Amino acid sequence: MLYFAYGSNMDPHQMRRRCPSSRFVTIARLADHRLAFTRRSPRRRCGVAGVVAEDGAEVWGVVYRLRKTRDIQRLDAAEGYRPHAARGNRYIRDTRLVDAAGDESRPMAAEIYLAAPTRFVLPPSLTYVAHMLRGARHWGLPHDYVTQLNHIPTTGRL
Repeated sequence: MLYFAYGSNMDPHQMRRRCPSSRFVTIARLADHRLAFTRRSPRRRCGVAGVVAEDGAEVWGVVYRLRKTRDIQRLDAAEGYRPHAARGNRYIRDTRLVDAAGDESRPMAAEIYLAAPTRFVLPPSLTYVAHMLRGARHWGLPHDYVTQLNHIPTTGRL
């Protein structure tokens, strides 16, 4: 499975712990979407990343290949997604086209987790944003996008 990570799973250390079979494929851009924090994580006690459709906006992230069913199941569990559940999912897994290395002429289909919004949302924590920044810098996402991530308002706590 090809998986587009745009939140804390961009952090290669976190991703390797969650999904040992994961392998980096490329950086990629999801066009006509913006990064948003529309979901509160009870485990992290802060807002967590999602994407929202918005013409002209873009979300950068990392495409990983997950080679083992066990790792896909682990990722589903970490994201609060139960494939056959009609209700109660924190995220929904769906397929989207992303542009490999930001090149519109190189679209690729990848699985993405879309946040099911919650009513009461907090900003992300410093730790959560640090995961995002660590991954963005490690994989070489565009400088302007890294700067944008660096300016995300946080709860101010780890």
